[in-house]
Amino acid sequence: MSNELEKEAQLEIGHVLFIDIVAFSKLMVDEQSAATQRLNQIVRSTEPYRAEEAAGTLIRLPTGDGVLLVFFSSPEAPARCAVEISRALKTESFGVRMGIHSGPIHKLRDLDDRANLAGTGVNMAQRVMDCGDAGHILLSRRIAEDLEHHSKWRPRLHHLGTFEVKHGAKIDIVSLHDGDVGNAALPGKLKGKRVAATSSKKWLILGAAAIVVVIVSITGWLVSERRNAASAVSVPEKSVAILPFRPISSQNRDETLENGMADTLIAKLSTVSQIVIPSLTSAQKFLEQEHDPVAAARLLHVRAVLDGTLQKASDRIRVTVRLINVADGASLWSNTFDEKFTDVFTVEDTIAQRVATALALHLNADQQQRMTKRYTQNAEAYQLYLRGRFYWNKYTEEGFRRSIEFYNQAIALDPNYALAYAGLADTYIQLSELNFAPPTEYFPKAKAYAAKALALEDNLPQSHVAMGTYLLFYEWNWAEAEKELKRGIELNPSYPDARHFYNHYLEIQGRLNEAIAEIKRGLELDPLSLIINNEVAWAYYHAKRYDLALQQIRKTADMDPSFFLSYQIMAQVYEMSGNPQAAIEILQKQLAPSGNWSWLVAELGCAYAAAGDKPRALDVIEELKKRSTTEFIDPYLVATIYVHLDDTDAAFAWLDKAIAERSTNVPWCNVEPKFDRLRSDPRFDDLLRKMNLQKETR
Repeated sequence: MSNELEKEAQLEIGHVLFIDIVAFSKLMVDEQSAATQRLNQIVRSTEPYRAEEAAGTLIRLPTGDGVLLVFFSSPEAPARCAVEISRALKTESFGVRMGIHSGPIHKLRDLDDRANLAGTGVNMAQRVMDCGDAGHILLSRRIAEDLEHHSKWRPRLHHLGTFEVKHGAKIDIVSLHDGDVGNAALPGKLKGKRVAATSSKKWLILGAAAIVVVIVSITGWLVSERRNAASAVSVPEKSVAILPFRPISSQNRDETLENGMADTLIAKLSTVSQIVIPSLTSAQKFLEQEHDPVAAARLLHVRAVLDGTLQKASDRIRVTVRLINVADGASLWSNTFDEKFTDVFTVEDTIAQRVATALALHLNADQQQRMTKRYTQNAEAYQLYLRGRFYWNKYTEEGFRRSIEFYNQAIALDPNYALAYAGLADTYIQLSELNFAPPTEYFPKAKAYAAKALALEDNLPQSHVAMGTYLLFYEWNWAEAEKELKRGIELNPSYPDARHFYNHYLEIQGRLNEAIAEIKRGLELDPLSLIINNEVAWAYYHAKRYDLALQQIRKTADMDPSFFLSYQIMAQVYEMSGNPQAAIEILQKQLAPSGNWSWLVAELGCAYAAAGDKPRALDVIEELKKRSTTEFIDPYLVATIYVHLDDTDAAFAWLDKAIAERSTNVPWCNVEPKFDRLRSDPRFDDLLRKMNLQKETR
């Protein structure tokens, strides 16, 4: 890379003002020219513009129907400039909207070799501006926080709330106005767009479990985490966060490839046991909250962060990357790749190797080979696999079924694509585990695809974890399940799902202290995963550490109030703590938003029974029996209600039915506190023997 490009790749924090002439395309050609010329005159006459220009630090970039300004002196500079522009435009025949944000700025050249700007500082300023109408001066929450500490700005800043904008991004927006400048009205584009909890049944179960990007109520939690971050968590010496790649231009972006390349790099580097890499899910969420790679990396507790841009045009791909030292923001390494898309595998290998070198990782021959392993040479098959991953990460029934389509298309192009077979195995497991289909329908398919993946690539951690999960929840072959799950961890110590499912194995075996330690390791790798946060609470619950369970599950519910599994566990804790009325109140509020999810319905039946309301508990049982004629209802759920009703015979009858249907829930009876009242019954020992389990002892 040339010295000029090296210089351009350096990270800089700029204070961005994006200005756009409203309804520009509706003006006549001569009116467009006059408006653009007049706007330029007004902008150039402002004091902040002239001061920054005189200092030689101002960046000005025309945008056709407006202008982009980047200041480096202070966060006040773009705000003062916007105020002066707003006053000057009062007598003009055209209006503008303005957006302001502080964040990383990258000077680069686009595919046509023209000078350009990129970075979250630019992208966010434009997104904020795009929300406005004529007269609006809108700010991101980040830069507003810098200004509100000054008495002259605080009265002018009006918090509008968090809104969902293009590409599903959530932005916290502040309006600057005081009667003299700005626009006090709520922008038309934001009406009805304020973020609210989702109520679709498709999102309910473990939904945003690993990767759905939900920031509905996460802001307050992040603030509290930020306060304790430095003292509470040590930063591993060999650690790096890999952020989703960003588009150089918002036009013709490929979000699948942007996330997919980051996911691929995480998988490559995670094969090295010396390094700690947070999951893409958490990296993405922290970045969306902070809009700054270094700030996001600090919250992820890593030493370095890989940040980059990506653009695919026709058969070519341009990738710019930089590895940043989190301590001081200095660039450890940077490069720009401009290659044919068929060379994307070489680009990924090169980036992984340079990151490993920069972090002084000492790789043996096996680690080097696994880090640069290519599971396909077919670029089209690779793209289809990434699309499968993209839809899998939505963690909905529809998303899982779409991912199956893309994995199968990838296999059609490359019948030896082990990753695609592993993806199919994992998808069929999730569809079964989440009760979207009876276990007997999809678990055998999961086994076949996991076996195929292992036959092709025995060192693929995803395949071992998929096989281990199948053995765990379907065959109840505990020794082989442990072997496969531990092999997955050995191959990729930074794989959160491997920690997650090995935690399940430990819990079911009654090794609860080990299970808690294991799921906490998973939480370190994926601190914003709803399902892993949930599993920490559930491990505490099974260990009867109810105070810690309640504390953890409340935290999870605060992260996303629409994550309904949290309320099931919260209700369980209240029931077993002797407060079933609290459980009833929680569950009644969540039933309708969850679409009457069977797990919550059954838990409400348990709470009614625990509160002594037998008629209502029996009504719930009848409802579940009726629903079982048209949808899959796990018999285990009915058994839990009968246990609370002290109907032991009925409870064992439904547990036997659950075993016959290979329920994924029934092995949990070995540690579920609800079943303590059954443990002295000889039938309970028989039940465990049918699952190859021994009674848990504490």
